[in-house]
Amino acid sequence: MANKVLAGRYELFERIGEGGMSVVYKAKDKLLNRFVAIKILKPQFIGDHKFIDSFRRESQAAASMSHPNIVNIYDVGREGNIHYIVMELIEGRTLSDYIKANGAMSYPKVIALSKQIAAALSFAHKNHIIHRDVKPHNVMITPNGTAKITDFGIAKAVNAATIVDNTDGIIGSVHYFSPEQARGGYVDEKSDIYSLGIVMYEMLTGRVPFDGDNPVNIALMHINGEMVPPSRLVGGVPPALEHIILKCTDKYPVNRYASADELIEALNNLEFVGSVVGNSVLMGGATGTMDQVRGRGPIAETDYDDGEDYYEEEGKRDRRKKDKKPMDKKKKMGIIGGSIAGGIVLLVVVLGLVLGWFGGKEIEAPNFRNMTLEDVEHYLEESEIKLTVKKGEEVVSEDIEKGRIVSQDPEAGTTIKEGSTIKVNISIGLGEGSVPDLSGKMESDLESYLEAAGFKLGGVSEKASDEPAGTVIGQDPKPGTEAEKGTAINVTVSDGSKAKAIMPFVTGMPLNDASNAIYNAGLSVGNISYDYSNTYASGEVMWQQYEGNAQKEKGTSVKLIVSKGKKPEETTAPAPAPEDEE
Repeated sequence: MANKVLAGRYELFERIGEGGMSVVYKAKDKLLNRFVAIKILKPQFIGDHKFIDSFRRESQAAASMSHPNIVNIYDVGREGNIHYIVMELIEGRTLSDYIKANGAMSYPKVIALSKQIAAALSFAHKNHIIHRDVKPHNVMITPNGTAKITDFGIAKAVNAATIVDNTDGIIGSVHYFSPEQARGGYVDEKSDIYSLGIVMYEMLTGRVPFDGDNPVNIALMHINGEMVPPSRLVGGVPPALEHIILKCTDKYPVNRYASADELIEALNNLEFVGSVVGNSVLMGGATGTMDQVRGRGPIAETDYDDGEDYYEEEGKRDRRKKDKKPMDKKKKMGIIGGSIAGGIVLLVVVLGLVLGWFGGKEIEAPNFRNMTLEDVEHYLEESEIKLTVKKGEEVVSEDIEKGRIVSQDPEAGTTIKEGSTIKVNISIGLGEGSVPDLSGKMESDLESYLEAAGFKLGGVSEKASDEPAGTVIGQDPKPGTEAEKGTAINVTVSDGSKAKAIMPFVTGMPLNDASNAIYNAGLSVGNISYDYSNTYASGEVMWQQYEGNAQKEKGTSVKLIVSKGKKPEETTAPAPAPEDEE
């Protein structure tokens, strides 16, 4: 299908991907002069009219969403028997390819990617769209580490129709099904949360929790099977992160997070605790190499039995236990007692230093929120309070200006000893981000799109152009520029004064669809004539006055010839039978 042109504007170049229901091509939009990805439905699905209707409806609903972590859908259409979706072309690779190439990820990276995927799901759920097929194959990772979800429309359309195709193969991804999906029950936002939990599990461990040769058996595992905790498969998994994953993948939807926003809040809290108390405390007091802390170290020995030899063969483990000489009981008790006593002394010393137990009068911790470090210094000099203020983390904040204090530890109002140290976290504002490319977008969509990307719309100016009125033809700052979140993006839009209508390619379309395409392009339908055809079915356009992609003045009428189907064969009436002679 390479080198084919769809709708008179999308030129296909090469196949770049394939899934169970569709094939993806790299293409060029000749009208807007940009590269896009086009997903084309496989021929075996075009005979199911209910599927096609659902496919169109859900794809059009997904096309209405604009979010930094969702692959943009630009167009949905049909040409003859070809049903296609035009999407943003993402330079990068799928999360499944990333996991296959790199194995288990560090837990900070798992948290970062999970938050982005959850943010996309939150936006979709608020727009009343459920993905229903969240899996690593449907998550694209850009070179700068941004996660973008794709396949919203197809996923919902498929599952709304059936989970079995005409070749008796399972449609969708049984490894990531929620139990309610596996049972064929009611599916809502919490099903997406379950699937995201499975994806988080795979990112953290490098493997899915349930696997097998039979898809039905895997589905039953989701319903009845017990999941091996991630910490049993890799070392250095924070207990809090494991708790989050297990809550996402609870068998009962009521026990999962109520929303994607609630999941994001839990992940944010986990990050915040790690930034305040450090990784060692986050790991539950565990010590080890940095590779272990990041989830890439050797697996700790355990007697956990899950029916498989994840760690070592049982015979080797038994022989090692037999060869090991027992430690003297008194020596063992001495080591344990010394460790406990040392730990208690260390804890008391640390708490004493932090809380100021070793001298100094008690005071109330001042409130430094919204102050600069210079403000704090002047305040302490004037009030003659003896405190040490230590700069902590630089954090993103929506309500505190850049350079001012967001939070402190101990908190304001806490009773502390004079001479204590207060750690303060400084706002970096909304942080920095990459300015999105607005070219080709309509002015009416800019405000919501920029808000989702963390920016805002600035001044809008018009310029004579052959683009449709309201189409963005320039912007400042330029696309890809790093700018502080909240920055106003100024745009220049076409005034439409030089715009011409682009003739769509309607040959092969039913007359009604062809008429709508012509009207939507700013043209009008002229004289319609009918003729027989052995190539086109009855009611399909077999000839159009102007070639597809031709530029015409708006309002130009277009003549069409419509097929009447195959010409009936001529038959000769039989001669009357001779009358019998009397």
